[in-house]
Amino acid sequence: MKLDLVIKELHRSENELAHVLLRLSERHKADHETYHVARDLVRWCHDHVRELARIGEHYGVKLDAEPAGESTVAERVREKAAEWLGRRKEPGLLLLADLRHLYRVASGVSLDWELLAQAAQGARGRRSCWSWPSGAIRRRCGRCAGPTPG
Repeated sequence: MKLDLVIKELHRSENELAHVLLRLSERHKADHETYHVARDLVRWCHDHVRELARIGEHYGVKLDAEPAGESTVAERVREKAAEWLGRRKEPGLLLLADLRHLYRVASGVSLDWELLAQAAQGARGRRSCWSWPSGAIRRRCGRCAGPTPG
């Protein structure tokens, strides 16, 4: 398995997850806990995208370090729609549908991280993730063994 392809796909899927989380937060702005937790998770996704872009350079992959974003006009329209929906009785069903979609996307991202961990192990041995420049990615890639003392 080629690490460059796995890194590129993971970068794409982290961007998609951030987009899904942004839409979820905008659609459910009236539910403050949902809104703020989703926004926190978006920041994590954006951090992952930046780190993957840095790591991709070591494997000859040019990735955009800036997370994919939306236009501010589309964002405002969605936020206004969320305000209107927040006053209706159906947002619970809409939230359930959005959470189901989020779960499917997040499961795909989790699988991509697993693929990266396995590919890294196969490419350079068990400690390969520890040679990467980013501690965040090493921690996220939990299958990689830590450095042995002494």
